[in-house]
Amino acid sequence: MSESLFDVPAEPTPVTGGAAAASAPLAVRMRPASLDEVVGQAHLLKPNSPLRRLVEGSGAASVILYGPPGTGKTTLASLISHATGRRFEALSALSAGVKEVRAVIESARSAAIHGQQTVLFIDEVHRFSKTQQDALLAAVENRVVLLVAATTENPSFSVVAPLLSRSLILQLQPLSAGDIAAVLRRAIDDERGLGGAVTITDDALELLVQLSAGDARRALTALEVAAESGQEISVEIVEQSLDRAAVRYDRDGDQHYDVISAFIKSVRGSDVDAALHYLARMLVAGEDPRFLARRLLILASEDIGMADPSALQTAVAAAQTVQLIGMPEAQLTLAHATVHLATAPKSNAVTTALGAAMADVRAGKAGLVPAHLRDGHYSGASKLGNAIGYRYAHDNPDGVVSQQYPPDELVGVDYYRPTTHGAEREIATRVDKLRAIIRRRR
Repeated sequence: MSESLFDVPAEPTPVTGGAAAASAPLAVRMRPASLDEVVGQAHLLKPNSPLRRLVEGSGAASVILYGPPGTGKTTLASLISHATGRRFEALSALSAGVKEVRAVIESARSAAIHGQQTVLFIDEVHRFSKTQQDALLAAVENRVVLLVAATTENPSFSVVAPLLSRSLILQLQPLSAGDIAAVLRRAIDDERGLGGAVTITDDALELLVQLSAGDARRALTALEVAAESGQEISVEIVEQSLDRAAVRYDRDGDQHYDVISAFIKSVRGSDVDAALHYLARMLVAGEDPRFLARRLLILASEDIGMADPSALQTAVAAAQTVQLIGMPEAQLTLAHATVHLATAPKSNAVTTALGAAMADVRAGKAGLVPAHLRDGHYSGASKLGNAIGYRYAHDNPDGVVSQQYPPDELVGVDYYRPTTHGAEREIATRVDKLRAIIRRRR
């Protein structure tokens, strides 16, 4: 999956209040100049919400804007600065060090003497070291600066606790297909953008929306490349411009369900190559990686279970990695998890065991807990016969003793029936031995 088409320049474009130069990238020229132009994030911009108060100039709390690329973090930082009329300073964690942070803070202190507060925007704040983040604490706490930090990673893991406690955490959501389409249409028509110089077919617009994966900057960059043809933008021109095939995949229609179904069934069926094909198909089409990670988590327990207990660990790690680093890097982690789960031995014994146990409970087979297993940690328990005769497993050299655990009507019922696949082969032998000891009549 090509990255260069959508990469942000190494040095971030300065956030300024005036109109962007005509030579600036389309994504910069189309950055909203007012709150009315912001697309998406309605959950954060409700009347009297903290973010709206900040943008309108009445809020005073520092904020950490957390969300995927291209969802408006830099835009909102710019609007906060312009609406308040405060000084604006911007740092990128990719290039700034402790020295630069302290210099900005000193400049802000000097401005504060003259009654002017500074908005400090820090992009990619998760890349700041602990020392760099600590250097901000006093200035944020004393409101020498109003910090607006942006991150694509979960700040709970990447931002130091003292800075978190001094800031509002606002999570931005990926833009919807409708949001991206609106952004593209505005860019085509608006004088700041393409000024109506090109037209676009509905299919080409839909393709650009799909390829954007909820990232407005990606969508606008792709549009700008396609518009260089000087013709009506068609699917073919988009394909030629981006050097990637159009993926026929409707994220909201039948194709979405068909492809994810084929993906899960391929992993379950141990066809690693088919599984990777369907994974690639969804990734190229811009499927939400969190959705894919959740499906792998479910499959790890449902279709592999104890045949390979490490499969769930891999799936959990993949889900956490998707959350922490985002795309495109997380696509490799999803592939890693897909290969592990597809090649793992399969067993649905855990699924079947739980289903059988729940069916019995629903059928009314939920008798009294045996008296010796009941809670004995209260006055009068012994008079009721509770906890009397309980055998402590650790008193036995093997850690297993003979005694009744289930209610009377379920004695001798086997729910878990291990297969002979993978690790369950050994577990099956162990379960037989354990049952023989536990159910032995004393």
